[in-house]
Amino acid sequence: MSSVRRSREYNSLLKELLGDNLGENSSIIAPIAGAAFDHIKIGNNVFINSNSLLMARGGITIEDNVMIAANVQLLSNNHDEYDRQILICKPILIKKGAWIGAGVSILPGITVGQYAIVGAGAIVTKDVPDYAVAVGTPARVVKTLDKKKFKED
Repeated sequence: MSSVRRSREYNSLLKELLGDNLGENSSIIAPIAGAAFDHIKIGNNVFINSNSLLMARGGITIEDNVMIAANVQLLSNNHDEYDRQILICKPILIKKGAWIGAGVSILPGITVGQYAIVGAGAIVTKDVPDYAVAVGTPARVVKTLDKKKFKED
C-alpha cells in the first residue's frame, strides 16, 4: 500500500490527535470527525479515507494493513435506551488486513476479523469472522475467502 503524502502541518495535527497511536506509513484523509481520539490505536500501513467518524470512547483498535473507505462510522459508544445521559462503551477491533467498504457503520463491541471484507453500506451489528465477506443491513456473512490466497507477513 503506498503512503499518501501529507503536509507537515497535517502530520502535526494527526500527531496532536493520536499521539504515538498512529502506525508507520498510515494515512487518514481529511475531514475526520469523532471523539476521544486518545482511545484510538492505528497500526502500520492503514489507510482511512475521507469523512470518517470515529466515536472512540469505548476504544478503537485498527491493526496493520487495514483499508477503510470513505464515509465510514466506527461507533464504540452508544446511549442507554432508558437513561440517555448514560454512555455505554464497548471496544471495536478491526483485525489485520481487513477492508471496510464505503459508508459502513460498525457498532460498539464489534470485531471485524483478519482479512475480512465488509461491503459498502453495511451496518455491522455482529462480529465478522476472519476471511469472511459480510454485506447488508444488518451485515451478514455471504462468503468466506480462501485463506491460502493471502500472503502472510
